Amino acid sequence: MEKKEIYEKHQKYLVPCVANYYKEPLILDRGKGKYLYDMDGREYLDFFGGILTISVGHCDDEITSKTLDQMRKLQHTSTLYPNIPIVSLAEKLAELAPGRLQKSFFTNSGTEAIETAILMAQMHTKSHEVIALRHGYSGSSLLAMNITAHKNWRLGGSLIPGIKHAHNAYCFRCAFGGEYPQCDLQCARDVKELIETTTSGRLSAFIAEPIQGVGGFITPPKEYFKEVVSIVKSYGGLFICDEVQTGWGRTGGKMFGIEHWEVEPDIMVMAKGAANGAPVGITIAAPEVADALKGSHLSTFGGNPVTATAVLATIDVIEKRNLVKNAEKMGYYLRERLEELKERFPAIGDVRGLGLIQGIEVVKEKKEPAQDLVLEIFERTKEEGLLIGRGGLYGNVIRITPPLTVEEAEIEHAIRILGRAFEKVSAS
Repeated sequence: MEKKEIYEKHQKYLVPCVANYYKEPLILDRGKGKYLYDMDGREYLDFFGGILTISVGHCDDEITSKTLDQMRKLQHTSTLYPNIPIVSLAEKLAELAPGRLQKSFFTNSGTEAIETAILMAQMHTKSHEVIALRHGYSGSSLLAMNITAHKNWRLGGSLIPGIKHAHNAYCFRCAFGGEYPQCDLQCARDVKELIETTTSGRLSAFIAEPIQGVGGFITPPKEYFKEVVSIVKSYGGLFICDEVQTGWGRTGGKMFGIEHWEVEPDIMVMAKGAANGAPVGITIAAPEVADALKGSHLSTFGGNPVTATAVLATIDVIEKRNLVKNAEKMGYYLRERLEELKERFPAIGDVRGLGLIQGIEVVKEKKEPAQDLVLEIFERTKEEGLLIGRGGLYGNVIRITPPLTVEEAEIEHAIRILGRAFEKVSAS
């Protein structure tokens, strides 16, 4: 098909919410490693990875080979019959996950993993009330959209009772007008009053991303989670950690993001980068919490042999190539270079994140969100062959998440392109 025909069929046969980046959408044809190629053969350095999903690079030979071998051997049985990949994966997850997390339930996406986590927490605590964070994103089901505190992603409105939203630790735009560390973590301490004034005081769970993804890579102070989780536990709630975007070494130095905050979840959910592009959702919990999920409940495709093999192969690559350490090392380098850009361009209001999950908040005077500037920067970086992401409530945060295999030369190349884009936008 020609480009024009693809655009026309996209509009005719796909629902309008299936939106695309760029004025002229980029039609991708193939990918390899850190690069993608369009229909004309033009090369793009991928620094967004399908929304943090291509964790170790496109079409990795080792992962692809193992996945294809399994597909030729046994593609699907459902969970009604045990198989080697599903039990091997569950055992590996119990080995890697922090704290006492041990028993897994597999699904097809992060949304389903969160649905499972909430159900599990409610059955264990025999309560239904949930505390989530403002600016958080949880997925596209009715429950997940109601947990989401981001109007752009709440298409169905607020329909499910029992969900309350606490202030997040958005230090750049502190809801209390404070400044860390003099603020005394007022955002965290406010959770106590939220529970006592808006709930029955009998919590099911507190759910949070270590670094808020769609919210714009909002990164809490180091003491934040210890304070909030302590409050939640005092009211009987469990801590559900959403590692959909921060898991698998993305934050550098640790396999999972929450480990940087030294807090152990009762339930953890994973997806995206776990299988390097294959659809997967994972919910893992402490034994006594997981054991509450009894009765008729299954996911037909959850943990099927092919997907389980893809996850195991991805984990193997991350471990063998020491990519958690590489994400830490390259993350420091990337952050250093982004901070240099911040010094040069007043439009960069904030740089935040950990490892290879870094955000740039683009602003005008008095921190006014500059979504228009971000859109211009996107067009210019695309012209120069760099793919990046965007997020934030106002669409003014550039999200930078290269594969964990990234090297200094590629970061340097990306920074030069970003620098030229900011120069042109600043001059216009």
